[in-house]
Amino acid sequence: MSISIISLIWLTLWINMAQLQQGGPDEKEKTTALKDLLSRIDLDELMKKDEPPLEFPDTLEGFEYAFNEKGQLRHIRTGEPFVFNAREDLHRWNQKRYEALGEIITKYVYELLEKDCNLKKISLPVDATESEPKNFIFMSEDAMTNPDKLMVLIHGSGVVRAGQWARRLIINEDLDSGTQIPYIKRAMDDNGSPEEHLIYVWDHFITHSAAENTFFVAHSYGGLAFVELMIQREADVKNKVTAVALTDSVHNVWHQEAGKTIREWMRENCCNWVSSSEPLDTSVESMLPDCPRVSAGTERHELTSWKSLPSIFKFFTEASEAKNSSLKAALTRRSHRIKHEEI
Repeated sequence: MSISIISLIWLTLWINMAQLQQGGPDEKEKTTALKDLLSRIDLDELMKKDEPPLEFPDTLEGFEYAFNEKGQLRHIRTGEPFVFNAREDLHRWNQKRYEALGEIITKYVYELLEKDCNLKKISLPVDATESEPKNFIFMSEDAMTNPDKLMVLIHGSGVVRAGQWARRLIINEDLDSGTQIPYIKRAMDDNGSPEEHLIYVWDHFITHSAAENTFFVAHSYGGLAFVELMIQREADVKNKVTAVALTDSVHNVWHQEAGKTIREWMRENCCNWVSSSEPLDTSVESMLPDCPRVSAGTERHELTSWKSLPSIFKFFTEASEAKNSSLKAALTRRSHRIKHEEI
């Protein structure tokens, strides 16, 4: 093949040069001519003669590879890791194939940044014209407004692009080790606990709403977050919230050290629909002195919110009517008192 032909050419020329170098001036001129001939030989071109076309798929599926649930690149049919030497003795072709796959990996990571990490692609320069070369970065929705923290990720040089640490790791190891995605997700998770998040939303949004009746539906850990909100903003919650529906809540008024007045308010204004084999709305015994517990009509934790939906809206309607009735009664009593004082 081409490799052996090249080796043979070199061997023949080397022998000829060695023989010529042993002669006189004429032989030296021939040696110079042979050297000139050698300088004109394009080894890359010689290697291309028996090389397959450098045409590769433009999708992972075309390469017959996919990322599994662990983020590892595996062959679709064999389940084997990526093989660089797909064709023996064709290093240049294998390298081009690897580079073509790398470009697909880059686009795949871009999609993950936008879809899984919810980042926005921002073109640079920001004031670029249509004909001007552009680049881009990825950033979170709150990157310019978050008053607390901002994390900037900078990759190295070479073939790596935004969202990557090392393309070689992505292909040969997994997405976690080769991309910046674990950093991005960890930073998002560190933006505060669910309890802190709820308190922030309460302070900046809920308290400023014009609604006369505010209702909460809190599932699982959300119930714990609501109890923490009551502990931190008890008076405000009592004034603003009409009723609270909990669905399989994991709150614990003892462990969270909720005061007596909070427990009393919860008994009057909250109800917890819990997973149970009993029919919907059947009373379920509780070990905690907070709010009533009734069956959600399902034993599956994740279905409690869905199965109890009609009962929860009935609960809200009744709570709203009761509040309005109490308000009307209070206004009537106040009106009578004022009239009595005038007389």
